[in-house]
Amino acid sequence: MTDLRRKKFGVISLGCDKNRVDSEKLLALIEEKGFTVTNDIAQANILIVNTCAFLNEARKEAIETVLECSAYKSENLEKIVVSGCLPQKFIAETFPALTEADVFLGISDYDKLFEALERAYEGERVNMVGCGSGVAGVKRVVTTPPHYAYLKIAEGCSNKCTYCLIPKIRGSYKSVPEEMLVKEAEELGEVSELILVAQDISKYGVDLYGQKKLTEILQKLTALVNINSVRLLYCYPDDIDDELISEIKNDPKIVKYIDIPLQHSENRILKLMNRKGSREEYLNLLKKLRSEVKGIAIRSTFITGFPGETEEEFAGMVEFLKEAKLENCGFFAYSREPDTPAYKLKGQINYSVKRSRVKKLYEAQSRISGEILQKYVGQKLKVLCDGIDYENQRFFGRAYFQAPEIDGKVYFNAPNATQGQYLEVLIERREGCDLFGRTEDYVI
Repeated sequence: MTDLRRKKFGVISLGCDKNRVDSEKLLALIEEKGFTVTNDIAQANILIVNTCAFLNEARKEAIETVLECSAYKSENLEKIVVSGCLPQKFIAETFPALTEADVFLGISDYDKLFEALERAYEGERVNMVGCGSGVAGVKRVVTTPPHYAYLKIAEGCSNKCTYCLIPKIRGSYKSVPEEMLVKEAEELGEVSELILVAQDISKYGVDLYGQKKLTEILQKLTALVNINSVRLLYCYPDDIDDELISEIKNDPKIVKYIDIPLQHSENRILKLMNRKGSREEYLNLLKKLRSEVKGIAIRSTFITGFPGETEEEFAGMVEFLKEAKLENCGFFAYSREPDTPAYKLKGQINYSVKRSRVKKLYEAQSRISGEILQKYVGQKLKVLCDGIDYENQRFFGRAYFQAPEIDGKVYFNAPNATQGQYLEVLIERREGCDLFGRTEDYVI
């Protein structure tokens, strides 16, 4: 039997912040066993690649990452483990083809890691997808900067959007029990910003408790003394009700920011996507949020190039952006995914057209976001320090309207600052999606 205690483990996490949480729990499992974890791929004996498979590009990245890592087998690397979404959905294709990998685990099979590795060290290529218990636990090794962390409050999705593979990969919506979430948040220690994520956080609790419980879990999380603030990502528009709006408005610990994945603005395309709501309902929701929650920042995502999307419907989405005046947006070209209803739709659009439309959407939103950001020049903003920009000898952080990694940053000069500290920064200029300034006690 191989002594795994002599082996060094490395983990590469691909894809979204929800996948990051899974990787952090995997790291905790490894460390709990007393095994060594390294951040240096060249030093790892066992390398785990936690994959994303939501889009074809993500699957391509996952496979290329495994192939790149296999080059280290001429050095210290002995075994490659492929885990997560790619093997979960595409094990029939990947197991025989991706021979560089030694072990394959699905999204709920981490408890089988060490058993699989023992078999791999005996010379077997191991497929244990679907063999695990699915028990995730609450312990994590946080891989974000220590002052903020993600909390995944649910797994899977039941929305059945016609373009989306998530239900086929991750299954139907499953909320994490409240008591586990509270314990997990407590285990994180002092956190300046806790970021709630799931495929759709607004439906939290429906499957477990028969009713939406997002406001209730928010109250329990913001009551924790170690949590300074809570940010909400991925709230589906049809479930943003008066109760949730009131909670965002009245709880000082909830960041006045919300991510609402609208995905399109035109009614015919929304119906083809199996998205609930309409252009008119979306605009009314944005208006209501802004009237109820002073200064709320709203982010969204949109898909262009969906089968049958006409030039007029694309132009309608551009006009929607101008009317909605969202703080930040992400835009994606429709990806034709096998095993989704939209795959069979007529009117598939050429990639070059989709790419051109994405570019035009970003150009339109850049002007809108720029106008919004320009209003902060000359004002003081409360900024959470995220770190140091060593190359330019300045600090960087985020204001309330900026989530990590997906929105812009605030770069600032100050005599000193520490990660997780809030500072008042005088904004002096804007460049693109970033703001630049200084604290008042900074002497030029």
